[in-house]
Amino acid sequence: MADKIELIGLDKDEISALMAEIGEKPFRAKQLYQWLYVQGATSFEQMTNLSKDLRAKLADKFTITRPKIVAEQLSKDKTHKWLLEFADGQRIETVYIPEADRGSVCISTQVGCAVGCTFCHTGSQKITRNLTAGEIVSQFMVVRDVYQEWPSTTGDNRMVSNIVVMGMGEPLHNVDNVVKALQLLTDGDGIAISKRKVTLSTSGIVPHMPRIAKETGVKLAVSLHAPNNDKRSQIMPINKRYAIEEILQACQEYQKIVTSRFITFEYLMLDGINDSLDDARQLIDLMKKFKIGAKFNLIPFNPWPGCPYQPSSNNRVHAFSRELEKAGFAAPIRVARGQDILAACGQLKSKKLE
Repeated sequence: MADKIELIGLDKDEISALMAEIGEKPFRAKQLYQWLYVQGATSFEQMTNLSKDLRAKLADKFTITRPKIVAEQLSKDKTHKWLLEFADGQRIETVYIPEADRGSVCISTQVGCAVGCTFCHTGSQKITRNLTAGEIVSQFMVVRDVYQEWPSTTGDNRMVSNIVVMGMGEPLHNVDNVVKALQLLTDGDGIAISKRKVTLSTSGIVPHMPRIAKETGVKLAVSLHAPNNDKRSQIMPINKRYAIEEILQACQEYQKIVTSRFITFEYLMLDGINDSLDDARQLIDLMKKFKIGAKFNLIPFNPWPGCPYQPSSNNRVHAFSRELEKAGFAAPIRVARGQDILAACGQLKSKKLE
């Protein structure tokens, strides 16, 4: 018997084609799509407006799969982390970060990462494979399952309200699947997350940045972490391929396409590496030279076992922030979340079950 086809990760056109193949009318595709992405159905038996015969037919040919929750941890600050396992045994981590009136799901796009930033725990785990569009979308669906926030059409007062593509992996090394996943997550006829509530973070894979703007329209965050190429190349080897000037030119192009969005520059504060007032002034000069609508997100470093860096002192972080703000740039200091469960920025790591 042929393998069943997984439905999670398929778009409207693909589901329509499958329904046509099995002799069903076009409206059945719309019903099925809504059950998957509006209602969050996990079985065909839940699809009560379909006949029993059709439900049996669908169950014979298709599957609806969520990744398996292998482990979960809840931080003292209510950050929630899951270790998820896919059908082939590969694992990733997904994190939910609650705020007072909303919350963000931090989703992964690869098992491991090939970028190799020296400050990142995930980067110490070599790349294994890309995630499929379905595996990316299903992480968000798991969190909605846990917090019982289906259907998609239920009000605006949601705790699972935002998405940050900032988990394991470099999203633009898996651009086809990431674009498709973001289109599914933001489709108004399905999961319906506003594009304004989705942020994709990249280390600066320049050739693919315009595509994200054109095909998804989500917010862009760039992991900058240094004010010049010498320093950035030391901590982010990818800079030897895509230098800061190329990345900022790509940011200019992004803002021409997605005109209402500031670019967020993520800046990890490393003691004695990139946290001086001179570093801040170099950043200011860069932004003014390229005329980018920018804001900075200053990130306290979250140590992990065996890491070679130390976090900057509070005094240096605050002085750095003040210097940027004097020049007219928003530069909030991120409050670290989930440190006690290694769920904070740069701390995610997982591996296949041995």
